[in-house]
Amino acid sequence: MIELKNIFKWVSSGGNRVFLLKDINLSIKEGEFISIMGPSGSGKSTLLNVIGMLDEFNEGEYLFMDQPVHQLKEKQKAQFYKTYIGFVFQAYHLIDELTVYENIETPLLYQKVKSSERQAIVADILDRFNIVGKKALFPAQLSGGQQQLVGIARALATKPKLILADEPTGNLNTKQGVEIMELFKQLNEEDGVTIIQATHSEKNAAYGSKIINLLDGIVEK
Repeated sequence: MIELKNIFKWVSSGGNRVFLLKDINLSIKEGEFISIMGPSGSGKSTLLNVIGMLDEFNEGEYLFMDQPVHQLKEKQKAQFYKTYIGFVFQAYHLIDELTVYENIETPLLYQKVKSSERQAIVADILDRFNIVGKKALFPAQLSGGQQQLVGIARALATKPKLILADEPTGNLNTKQGVEIMELFKQLNEEDGVTIIQATHSEKNAAYGSKIINLLDGIVEK
């Protein structure tokens, strides 16, 4: 599903290259649950953003579902992202001015899904996540755990093949964190969704079928 070959990403500082990712080679099959671990500044978020086509890279090749991402135009990449990828952020990234219902509906609007179909999808997701009673509330009226739940619900609205989760339980208490990780496990095992999470937590990383350790932008062997 995902092939990263000799990926380098750097920024220039005072005439020198500061490497954020250095010679990354990864192969991820459909249906895997991958945990990327490493300290702050190790390149976890950068790697997720590259995989999610939110960030460019300077050198290397990236194949996503056999398509050469490094050769695609921005519009094609955006289409890929909208069709196949769901992103779950630590900071939730919900739209404050929109209700829970409208936040979940947003990616479906981008995909130009018909109104009746949108309503059915959102209703199904609200039910699945037990948040029907919260659909008219705004993010500020929700707890951190509820906001993260809505973030995941929104990511799933388009039935993505791949979920990228960046420290998905970082702002949650232990109980909420376990609930979110169990939900990911269920999505992976029952729905076959490929999941790649970046995490500091060894406990969260253990949910993955494979752990990749990053240090200073390099995959540790």
